[in-house]
Amino acid sequence: MRILFISRAYPPIVGGLEKHNRELARHLSKIADTKIIANRGGKIYLPIFLPYVSIRSLFLMRRHDVLLLGDGVLAIAGYLVKLVYGQRKKVVCICHGLDLTYALTLYRWLWVRVFIPRLDRLVAVGKETIKAGILEKIPENKFVFIPNGINPDENFSVHSKTELEKIIDEKLAGKRVILTCGRLVKRKGVAWFIRNVLPKLEENIIYVVLGDGPDKKNILAAISAAKLEKKVRFLGYQPDRIKNILLNTCDIFVQPNIKVRGDMEGFGISVIEATTCKLPVVVANLEGLRDAIQDGRNGFLVESGNADAWANKINELLSNDEFRKDFGEKARKFTIENYSWENVAKRYLRAIGETVK
Repeated sequence: MRILFISRAYPPIVGGLEKHNRELARHLSKIADTKIIANRGGKIYLPIFLPYVSIRSLFLMRRHDVLLLGDGVLAIAGYLVKLVYGQRKKVVCICHGLDLTYALTLYRWLWVRVFIPRLDRLVAVGKETIKAGILEKIPENKFVFIPNGINPDENFSVHSKTELEKIIDEKLAGKRVILTCGRLVKRKGVAWFIRNVLPKLEENIIYVVLGDGPDKKNILAAISAAKLEKKVRFLGYQPDRIKNILLNTCDIFVQPNIKVRGDMEGFGISVIEATTCKLPVVVANLEGLRDAIQDGRNGFLVESGNADAWANKINELLSNDEFRKDFGEKARKFTIENYSWENVAKRYLRAIGETVK
């Protein structure tokens, strides 16, 4: 089986989609004959890349059995392949949350209602994505759920609290540190958490926010309005070295997502990264986070928007150092067994193989 894999988002550009496509391409190439065409220049090259791969794939598919698309934006290329080759060639498309919920009218009319439904199989990285597709009248049997993968040792390393103290410029004797990291968009709930949950936590807690994104101004405004400058460390974007120190030295990882119309969490890759570092995670019981975290096994699910429930769970975890340590060990083991890229790539190959039978 010969696979042509096209990705419009690929390193060296930094992002969750870019990382997902790189790792899938790398691990799929180990177990299948896979040719990769990738846009390594970011969004600025997309107006050129999209028509280029749409045309080039028509020629390359003469020598390939399956076209695998890295996300729904590329569905136009798959649609053209189906028009030309029909059932002789199969097209599989990975669907993230926004691929089916993006609110732009042109995208909804063409991609969501024409291009994507025409493809042979849709790999949803979250079960909420499947529900969104069904609401758009895409048949449920077109979907298969496969979670994002993780390299268990990519973020895991040994670091000291002294290193953490230097990063946040704070002595930590008698204090606890909770962490959020990732792209800062409204649905991540960071500003909501600062306004509604942080004031309910113990005074010895420091909240570290790592990342950048369109919700940065809202987050900074929330810190100022609540007068929590001493309890919040907003670090912005930092290199992986700093991120890994934080993941291996903080006490709890939180991702307090909230409902945002037209946007949703496809899968919680940041929370899975945290579990590989033996860091207990507390996340909103919402959308793709429910696919990443199984309550009590590799993390804890808390009702989205319930500030008291969030404060209670965090205070409970921070009161028991031994439990956090034991749970972190268990969470890492669970993640390796269920989300390692070796296993995820095999699931992709099975799903792709089913389309050509």
